[in-house]
Amino acid sequence: MYEPIRAKSVHSTMAGTPHDFPHRSREEELDIQLAGHLAALLAVTDDLRAAAPSAELDAAAERLTEQVARLRGGRTPARMPATTPGRAPDAAALHRRAHALAGRALVVAASRADTAVAILAAERMDAHAAAQQPRALASR
Repeated sequence: MYEPIRAKSVHSTMAGTPHDFPHRSREEELDIQLAGHLAALLAVTDDLRAAAPSAELDAAAERLTEQVARLRGGRTPARMPATTPGRAPDAAALHRRAHALAGRALVVAASRADTAVAILAAERMDAHAAAQQPRALASR
């Protein structure tokens, strides 16, 4: 009824030593994940800076860049122009996205006990929540 397997599995570790493929520690995996969340938050922050430039967003982008570079072993994150010409970004949607990304970064930072990033992520969450507040009060 079933045909037997004729070739060895490419996923099998029985053929060789367990060191045949690279392994990362939990800390390395968390560093990679945290750097990704912070880089995504940086991209949204750049979009917000293009929509409404402010010194506070400039400082936040600089702090995010420093943390991503630290987590990536000194490699600075790639940064592109924020928006497509002729298309205005939706600031409220960007603030919601940034708030969510900062929340994810906060969870991972807490998991890896990175106090500096946890503080930065919490500050960004507060800032993006406050940026959405006037709209919520005006709609009531």
